[in-house]
Amino acid sequence: MNLKRSWVRTPVTLAFGGLLLLTACSNGSSPSASAGGSSASGVEGFVSIHGSSTVEPITSNVAEKFAADSPGFDFEVGDEGTGDGFVDFFCTGDSDISDASRQIKDEEITQCTDAGVEYTELQIGYDGLSVITSVDNTDITCLSFLDLYALLGPESEGFTKWSDANDLVAELATELGTDFGTSHAPYPDSEITIAGPGEESGTFDSFNELVIAKIAEARGLPDTQWVVRPDYTSSSNDNDIVTGIGGSPSSLGWVGLHFAEQNADTIKALEVDGGNGCVAPTSTTVGDKSYPISRPLFFYANNGKIDTNAALAPFVDFYLSDAGISSVTEEGYVALPADQLAATRSAWENR
Repeated sequence: MNLKRSWVRTPVTLAFGGLLLLTACSNGSSPSASAGGSSASGVEGFVSIHGSSTVEPITSNVAEKFAADSPGFDFEVGDEGTGDGFVDFFCTGDSDISDASRQIKDEEITQCTDAGVEYTELQIGYDGLSVITSVDNTDITCLSFLDLYALLGPESEGFTKWSDANDLVAELATELGTDFGTSHAPYPDSEITIAGPGEESGTFDSFNELVIAKIAEARGLPDTQWVVRPDYTSSSNDNDIVTGIGGSPSSLGWVGLHFAEQNADTIKALEVDGGNGCVAPTSTTVGDKSYPISRPLFFYANNGKIDTNAALAPFVDFYLSDAGISSVTEEGYVALPADQLAATRSAWENR
């Protein structure tokens, strides 16, 4: 967990500041996010945020901006992963906001409901999942969904070399044709070192949903096997994944676009063919959906805490203002189109 601006405040001071801000909010003095306006000045209190390591850089950027104009405001931003953020913090009522690189799951909704946690879902941008290898791997430049399934899917468990997947991908191509892209086999006869996010990560869930599950379902596998092979090095820390991939010349893995772009000196983002040819992951291709592994980014605000945490509503107002939402592109992610941003702001105002 990344802790930002940790603080200790006396109960009397906090209660007094909270009373003032509750009064201000109840009088409607908080500017409308839909107009792009917001004021961070003079806000006191503490906001607890946990969840996605992908969304964490955006939220930390927003929180730093907000705190710069409000010395009495403090916050924490965790990067445990989307699933852990919901299960261990948000749906227990322990955090005010949950960052998420996917939508909340049915079982998480049930947990929140059982705990009496009501929330507003707010989409803030888009991210692409980058399939990565070492910059020293000159053998591979593009992989199709067929390739990714043959190398990373449930039927590839136990493969220790790239070439071990040659027979499987030939079978896939015969059975499924080019609907999931064209195979780039034969693969090199070199060791394959795999690193990627763990099960607590929304990036793990998104990769399974967008790439693995579709082919596993077409192959007739039970839904319990619509996931990547279990025998790889997993981490909830994207920087650890990047280090592992960069340290092996025949590596393969996946992270969010932001982390791939920030580490282009040691890792290489591969083009991906989802059935319409090889496309490189960039802000443009993610935004226009031509890159086949793209996903929306969210945060969830606890509605019930608005009445008890005077800093929460002003912080979310600022997050969705022009000054706050600009953190999405500042951190290398893809902005929402104007109509989708308007819908997000409307969802918050009409909570």
